[in-house]
Amino acid sequence: MAFDRRTFLGTSAATGAAVALAGATSSPAVAAEEAAGAGAARAPRTYSFTVMGTTDLHGNVFNWDYFTDKEFDDKAHNDVGLAKISTLVQQVRSEKGRCNTLLIDAGDTIQGTQLSYYYAKVDPITARRGPVHPMAQAMNAIGYDAAALGNHEFNYGIPVLRKFEEQCHFPLLGANALDAKSLRPAFQPYSMHRLRTPHGRDVKVAVLGLTNPGIAIWDKANVQGKMTFPGLEEQAAKYVPKLRSMGADVVIVSAHSGSSGTSSYGDQLPYIENAAGLVAEQVPGIDAILVGHAHTEIPEYRVKNRATGKEVVLSEPLKWGQRLTLFDFELMWSKGCWSVAKVSARVLNSNTAVEDPKIVRLLSDEHRKVVAYVNQVIGTSTQAMSSAEGPVKDVPIIDLINHVQAETVRGALAGTEWASLPVLSQASCFSRTASIPAGQVTIKDAAGLYPFENTMEARLLTGAQVKDYLEYSARYFVRTAPGDVVDPAKLTNSEGVPDYNYDAVYGLTYDIDIAQPVGSRITGLSFQGKAVDPQARFVLAVNNYRASGGGNFPHVPQAKQLWANSDEIRNTIIQWVKATGTVDPAQFASVDWRLVRAGVPVF
Repeated sequence: MAFDRRTFLGTSAATGAAVALAGATSSPAVAAEEAAGAGAARAPRTYSFTVMGTTDLHGNVFNWDYFTDKEFDDKAHNDVGLAKISTLVQQVRSEKGRCNTLLIDAGDTIQGTQLSYYYAKVDPITARRGPVHPMAQAMNAIGYDAAALGNHEFNYGIPVLRKFEEQCHFPLLGANALDAKSLRPAFQPYSMHRLRTPHGRDVKVAVLGLTNPGIAIWDKANVQGKMTFPGLEEQAAKYVPKLRSMGADVVIVSAHSGSSGTSSYGDQLPYIENAAGLVAEQVPGIDAILVGHAHTEIPEYRVKNRATGKEVVLSEPLKWGQRLTLFDFELMWSKGCWSVAKVSARVLNSNTAVEDPKIVRLLSDEHRKVVAYVNQVIGTSTQAMSSAEGPVKDVPIIDLINHVQAETVRGALAGTEWASLPVLSQASCFSRTASIPAGQVTIKDAAGLYPFENTMEARLLTGAQVKDYLEYSARYFVRTAPGDVVDPAKLTNSEGVPDYNYDAVYGLTYDIDIAQPVGSRITGLSFQGKAVDPQARFVLAVNNYRASGGGNFPHVPQAKQLWANSDEIRNTIIQWVKATGTVDPAQFASVDWRLVRAGVPVF
């Protein structure tokens, strides 16, 4: 059921009163021991427990890639999925004792695979007598204690999220997800957990959930006017002292926010996207932070709090269930209360575990349904296409995305005042392993081109703005002098720019001179054989992530919106293939951009 704030606050008040009472008077066992042993030296009372954590599961239950319809594998031979995490969790519980562990998550749970898409859109959990979401089933069976909200939880709209929340046997936490009108918590902000010790008094562990302020931009269509998302530091500073006053011996933050202190949406919001490190630094009273959102692996990272000088331990397990974080706590009883003596963190690799047969049996039917769905044939292709060289070359498979987007926008603007303007399109190489085979094309082939739930918009730009956009995109390439050896594997992702933040623009021709500094790389920019007039007007078919500021590209977020669509671009591609029947690169593919040095092509 949806979060009932009245019930929550009433429970919190009762819990707070009970904790205050427990703190005021020792338990009979502890009191008797203290009376009998007053003044006598005795061994300190200690207690150890472990908090396990996952993040960015993105709909991965099994070690399976639905876009290739085979077992998941990568160059590092990582495995994915909750079925393997379940086995690791059982091993830890067996070693530590079930009652001495907690299991939490840092968000981005219900989006990312065709399994999660299927139960949001094809056989939706929101339907009357609809199914239970596979991620809820798996996480309930494994025994999660709490999970923070991720930004991708909002991709399918609030009704899907609320239904998922209702189906979970653990709370979804979001202290900085507020009702837009009342500014009260829209979800449970925190959860309190009691761990029994051999020494008479329980250890009270508080888990504070924080989500990403970028939701207000990235899922504007779903949350505008309904929810607002203040900064993580602000809400942590509000809740951590409250949790301590309620008797929490240990405070853990589960934050769907990276640790780098950076933002991908520029100055559109006064909040930091990747703020976990800042929370540790600025807010006293936190013992550990489970980090999410950034899709990086951080086994252990220590941040000193400015006010107290105390080190806060951060850890981020790798995405999709590839890693399980373990926070190991050692507590000591002193002066009538528990205090944290030591915290350490590490990660376990799920490729060391077999899939839990219980989870496999539980969700085998759902898996089979989705496999059958993604293998439906929707058309044919005259030749094979691959994205392997997409980051450094204009390849047909990226042109396919752009062609579909441009054609869709042209159709949408037909008969409007904008119909005569030229339509450009942006797309990225979202996956270096995406491919379209020669012959039959299935849903999984088409869906694999676009693994995100982005929707499409049309924005109005000038020629000068388009050039700025391309210059910003071209920062993706490592500056390479004429004559230097070019290694394609080392040419991209300059300064950590991910593949999905390099856009190729379709409908223009241009060169990218990688020998030049960032900001001065675009040369020969032309439209239909003529140099682009800086004052000319163009329509850009653009995904909603980019249009709302994702990647901090210039001009687009402020540009006039001419049209927007609520259907995923992935579905638009699938429907286009169905309607067209035959995918023929000769009809849409051409080399419109290339990498050069001093005018000489790199490839």
